[in-house]
Amino acid sequence: MVGERRYGVLERYEIEAFLTLTEELHFGRTAERLHVSTARISQTVRKLERRFGAPLFVRTSRRVEPTALGVQLAEELRPAWEAVGAAVRRVTDAGHGRTGMLRVAFAGPAAGQLLVGVAERFRDRLPGWEAALREAELVDRISLLRAGEVDLVFAEYPLREPDLVPGPVLVSEPRMIALPAGHPLARQDAVTLEELAGIPLVRLPAAVPESFRADRVPTRTPAGRPIPSGPEGGTLNEILTLVGAGRAAFPLGAQARRYHPRPDIAYRPLTDAPPVQWGLLHHRDRATPATEAFHRAARELLGADG
Repeated sequence: MVGERRYGVLERYEIEAFLTLTEELHFGRTAERLHVSTARISQTVRKLERRFGAPLFVRTSRRVEPTALGVQLAEELRPAWEAVGAAVRRVTDAGHGRTGMLRVAFAGPAAGQLLVGVAERFRDRLPGWEAALREAELVDRISLLRAGEVDLVFAEYPLREPDLVPGPVLVSEPRMIALPAGHPLARQDAVTLEELAGIPLVRLPAAVPESFRADRVPTRTPAGRPIPSGPEGGTLNEILTLVGAGRAAFPLGAQARRYHPRPDIAYRPLTDAPPVQWGLLHHRDRATPATEAFHRAARELLGADG
């Protein structure tokens, strides 16, 4: 196009030489810092000055000082150059697993409180990394993990799925039964699994892994007596609402008594039931040094084996 000005693109070594010289104000020190010859620095500066059509430095036998044009170029060029360098370092570090964002999904105040401490220890282990905690229901946590939208899921076991890899048990708590406050069993100090015969249990959605549903909502007592299936509850609040309304009961971990007290619900220990166990899961195809570092931080904080 007639009258259009064409500006050449500066090479990396030209930018480095120019900006380093504005800092060192000495050709020899600049050359030493960049591991090149003094002649190379002089040639590079002369080439830039020819391109810009004016001197960038005032040179005497005693000193080197940038001209007004040199000062202007340095002030406008340095922030962009530093931003480019920072971007390259961030991407390189991320590619080598040295920095980044690890995303962890959880549910409930007890899990959130625990993971805050794990995240702090994780950041100590991997400086430059952050851990973002995201709350989601169990079905959503698994979907997010499979979609690659989170890197780890903190959840109750068992979750036996072919594409999910469970880490060691991090937390083990007594199993309790949430009963309507007016239920006859609520007058007892504890309940046995055999006493659940004839009591409907809240049904979990079909999207919840079968291994978890079978553990949490048994259909028979140890002696083989049937346990009725109650109404479906998709979230913990829905489940507790159904229990409080007198429509069903539900087994869960002891932390619910502390974090979800309700006047319409009585929590009683299930004396012969196995504990509720918690751990971290990752996708079998997406294990990374960062996910392993978070696993280790959790094991150290909680004193878990493995």
